[in-house]
Amino acid sequence: MNLPEEVWKEYHSRLRAFIKSKISYEAATDDILQDVFLKIHSSLASLKDDTKLKSWIYQIARNAIVDYFRSQKPTVDIPEWFSNPETDSAEEVTQELSECLQPMIQLLPKNYREAIILSELKGLTQKEVAKLQGTSLSGTKSRVQRGRALLKNMLSECCQLEFDHSGRLCGYERKERGCDIC
Repeated sequence: MNLPEEVWKEYHSRLRAFIKSKISYEAATDDILQDVFLKIHSSLASLKDDTKLKSWIYQIARNAIVDYFRSQKPTVDIPEWFSNPETDSAEEVTQELSECLQPMIQLLPKNYREAIILSELKGLTQKEVAKLQGTSLSGTKSRVQRGRALLKNMLSECCQLEFDHSGRLCGYERKERGCDIC
């Protein structure tokens, strides 16, 4: 669905409602909506992955809302909700992926698995982990870093991760071939 008309039909009313929920001034809602669709129309050809269309469109809308508040800076502050726009969604994503990570952790080599469990799941400092395992602090740090890297590779084999502008996880999609682990 790359035709601008189809995008308009599919997202017009939902985007308007989204923008209206963030902006109290009615006329600004329509102006922002128009700006969003102009940006969508002018950049739609650059979207490489159609499966990310919805998140791409909403990111354009969020950016347009921020631009609106910036232009109104002398009289209107950017609302607090925008500093972390989808906290519930991000927490959901994190919860869902943590369920996938449990079996992946069990597949790690023993020394990495123990270091990850103690530091990441049980919340011990790496210094405490080193003491418990009878290893040096630098050795423990290496084990934790290597364990994280292995988990990241396993997860990237399974899912396409999406991050926001701050580098925080905001979404994911399972890859077509599926995952045998989660």
